[in-house]
Amino acid sequence: MTETIGTGAATGETQLSLGTAAARNLATTTKSVPQMQGISSRWLLRKLPWVQAAGGAYRVNRRLSYAVGDGRVTFTSTGSTVRVIPQELQELALLRGFDDEATLSALADRFEQREFAPGDALVTSGDPAEQLFLIAHGKIGMVVAGEYGNDTALGTLADGDHFGDRALADSPGDWEFTAKALTACTVLVLPRRAFQELTDQSEQLREHINQVQSATTQPSNNHGEAAIDLSSGHVGEPVLPGTFVDYELAPREYELSVAQTVLRVHSRVADLYNQPMNQVEQQLRLTIEALRERQEHELINSRDFGLLHNADLKQRIHTRTGPPTPDDLDELLAKVWKDPGFFLAHPRTIAAFGRECTRRGIYPQSIDINGHQVPAWRGVAILPSNKIPVSKTRTSSILLMRTGEAQQGVIGLHQTGIPDEYQPGLSVRFMGINDQAVISYLVSAYYSAAVLVPDALAVLEHVEIGRED
Repeated sequence: MTETIGTGAATGETQLSLGTAAARNLATTTKSVPQMQGISSRWLLRKLPWVQAAGGAYRVNRRLSYAVGDGRVTFTSTGSTVRVIPQELQELALLRGFDDEATLSALADRFEQREFAPGDALVTSGDPAEQLFLIAHGKIGMVVAGEYGNDTALGTLADGDHFGDRALADSPGDWEFTAKALTACTVLVLPRRAFQELTDQSEQLREHINQVQSATTQPSNNHGEAAIDLSSGHVGEPVLPGTFVDYELAPREYELSVAQTVLRVHSRVADLYNQPMNQVEQQLRLTIEALRERQEHELINSRDFGLLHNADLKQRIHTRTGPPTPDDLDELLAKVWKDPGFFLAHPRTIAAFGRECTRRGIYPQSIDINGHQVPAWRGVAILPSNKIPVSKTRTSSILLMRTGEAQQGVIGLHQTGIPDEYQPGLSVRFMGINDQAVISYLVSAYYSAAVLVPDALAVLEHVEIGRED
């Protein structure tokens, strides 16, 4: 027989022993430090090598490059009508730096809008190359006949990309590949004759084209850098070539960005409620955690120095079928093949990649990083970051980077030794006490990131993570 012991008032029975509610008044409660769900692993901050940026700036000096253009263009739409923004035409190699708004607007008006269904051919190999294509929406695949009878994929183009620049040249020739729509596509097309008509009317445009074409004839290597003349395999005593390494005259400088907040704590709280935990210390700890979360978010998403926006356009690729597959990650590795450091992806993107591997019967290995087992592909760690955005249509991006100054990779920038430094690159400065006895502290974090050479970073874009089976 079991006897229930409860409060006498609640049960109407006589209480036989001390209740737990009263007993807790004499007990010592064990407490945790304040918890915060917004704290993430912040792998990017942990894996980036941090470089001292004295003077608050870091200049990336590179060899002189003759490569111009090859950017992405932007469009406006009114209903179903799409128009390229005239100034965006400067992203084309032939028009880079040409800022005559009237001519650019006249050129934008000459584009013709066309719609293509999946499977339709935009151009066919062997046909005359007489058109420039701007992709306003959709995805296009380029293929060429392979040596063994099958088609060989050359790449995928999507929103903002373009092809057919050679149609604007003096001798365009024929298409060397076939371009087919992989999805429904909206494309703007500029016929060669329309461009020639405008060129004949604008002397300024003709002069600009002549200057660009003369500049692109300068000797250069496969990366567009000014060539270094060398001689090899010779015998006897030939005259050796003389050379020098030219530099960019206007290298990019990365200035340190800042994330700041003012932490306020009432003096009564700071004086009286510090056992067993220091209130100011805990307030500061959680504030710094939030600042570091914002720091990683900016390193990925800032339009000025964020990695998603600073990846070279030639280093951006698209998925073959939508979801992230082993083939897509192999394409990324082909872009950053010199000592790749790690992939960075949203946790849901990593889950989508796992589903694709399971569908194929592939089981990627895990590797140990500082005691943590993380998934990997081809021996390169796939690290999670919830700072990589996921669109409303459930698409995201995957980054792959090489890191370190010695490897000409991606680096983080900060400055240590700043006044009132609390952590490297982070200061906590006492601001005083106001008339309400509230103590204020200025908490500041200074940081940035730099991509030393373009092939140190690649991005797989428009990765579909929500496809239903």
